[in-house]
This record gives sequence, C-alpha cells and structure tokens, in this order.
Amino acid sequence: MHCSKQPKHIQTLMLMQWPLSYLAIFFILQPLFFYLLFTWLWPIPALYLVWLFLDFKTPDQGGRRSAWVRNWCIWNHLRDYFPIKIVKTKDLSPEQNYVMGVHPHGILTFGAFCNFCTEATGFSKMFPGITPHLATLSWFFKTPLVRDYLMAKGVCSVARTSIDHLLSHGSGNLVGIVVGGVGEALQSVPNATTLILRKHKGFVRTALQHGAHLVPTFTFGETEVYDQVLFHKDSWMYKFQSYFRQFFGFYCCVFYGKGFRQNSLGILPYSLPIITVVGEPLPLPKIENPSQEVVDKYHTLYMDALHKLFEEHKAHYGFSKTQKLIFL
Repeated sequence: MHCSKQPKHIQTLMLMQWPLSYLAIFFILQPLFFYLLFTWLWPIPALYLVWLFLDFKTPDQGGRRSAWVRNWCIWNHLRDYFPIKIVKTKDLSPEQNYVMGVHPHGILTFGAFCNFCTEATGFSKMFPGITPHLATLSWFFKTPLVRDYLMAKGVCSVARTSIDHLLSHGSGNLVGIVVGGVGEALQSVPNATTLILRKHKGFVRTALQHGAHLVPTFTFGETEVYDQVLFHKDSWMYKFQSYFRQFFGFYCCVFYGKGFRQNSLGILPYSLPIITVVGEPLPLPKIENPSQEVVDKYHTLYMDALHKLFEEHKAHYGFSKTQKLIFL
C-alpha cells in the first residue's frame, strides 16, 4: 500500500495513536465489552468469550499475524516522525531459525516495534523468507482484544512454550527478545550505552536447544528520544518502582520529551534518528540439554559479537569514537 510522506503534525498524530490505542483498548473498549454483557447485545461479547476460550493456545503457537495490519500507513508516519531505519550487515538464510537480541530497551522500544512488527522499514524485502516475531510479556495475551491486536502485528509471548513452538516448527522464524527487560528500561537515559546482559543467559540456552542462530542487534538513538527522571535507591519513588515492577511485571518510569508547542516539555519523543543495525548471525550447535559451561561459552561469544557491532557502527550513528559499551 502506497503511503506518501505527510506533514509533521500528521506524523505526530499517527505516532500518538500507537500508545493511545492500547490505552483505548484497556480503558474504553474493554469496559464497554463487559458492559455489553448486561445489555440486549450480550451475544456479541459472549460469543467472543467462547471463541477466546477455544483460541487460548494460539499465542503460544505462533500467533496470528496479519499482513494487512503490518502494512498500515500509520506505521509509515511513525517511521518518518523520527525517522526510523533498519540496516542489514549480513543476509539471514531462510533455512535457519534465529533468536535475536534486541538492545537497548529504551523507554518505549520504538525501533524494534517499527522494524520488526510492521513493514514500514521494509523488513520482508530486506530479509526475504524470514518471519519476524517480537516477544513481550505473557500476560498481554491473556487480555481480551489486546491479544488479538498484538498478534496481528507479529508480536509473540516471551513464554518458553511460545518461543519453543516458533523455533521448532519450520524454518525462517526470527524471535526478537529485548534481553535487558524492565531493569534496562529504568536506566534508559540519553547517551547511555549500558546493557543488562551478563546474567541474562536464558535466550542463549533456548537458542542452543533448538540449534537457532543468535543475531545481535543494536538500536542507535533508542535511548535519545526521551529523558527520564532517575531516582536514588533510597527514595520512596525508587521503592515504588520496584514494588510496581514486582507486582505487575512491567515498569513505571517518569519520562518526558517535547511538548506540542515549540520549546516546551511534554510526552512526545524527540524527533531524532533511530537506526537498528542487524549484525551477523552467530551459528550455534543444537544441544538438547546444554551444560552451563556451554551456555557461558556462547553467551560470551554473543557479547563479543554485540560489542564488535557497536564499535563498528557507533561513529556513524551519533556516538563518539571514545564511547564504550558496558555490560552489567
């Protein structure tokens, strides 16, 4: 579908619909959905709930992606707002499956969403025969309506059963995992190049069990589009963030960007380039029950590959030659 570049205010509107669409589903459509159960229209939500019960395994069996949703014009406007771009360094063979590390998390992971959950940056043309999936929190897929909207864009559950299914059924599947998770999001500030990775090795073990190749990626500019207020570890706000994270499983952070008026603060991200560089795949043997020693070995090789990727491209995409990538 052709979609020409629009003025900045249209791009801004289309950008805002992305997070607002989820809020609308949570706070408007879902209450309306359950309200209808007590009206004469009750068969509509009742039938959906029956279908939801019958369809509950789908998120763990590859989901239900929609080429139509992935090609919506609104994603092109989101891309152009920053703009967002994907850079290929090596081909990915459709004969293999892949586990892709997504770094860094940032606040809202604009780069990973636009590049792997939509066709706005031309993923399918750049990597023919590869089907991308971006993994996220499992509880989203237990939420009516939200689950269907996520699956349509190729988002999958980060649950082990979901990833195992994708990596064991056919080839050409790529599962993107934001390895740093919530902890990394809470440290996301401009000019930061610190990744929470040293103790996160589950994705390497999973890749080994399926013989999937590991693909390092780094998204330059992801941490630049918002400022975040960081709280001292002894502050009540930091403790609140910790409790919130433990209870809900995701993060609550205080961040800001620019406002709708010039030179004002607000909720809009800064219009700065976001470039995701996809590195060379790291081949892994298939080992059904890999030892910790083997997992550590390939985890170290992965960190080395990610570090090399960052060093090779940092000067091209906004960082100084002296900037270091730090693993925690």
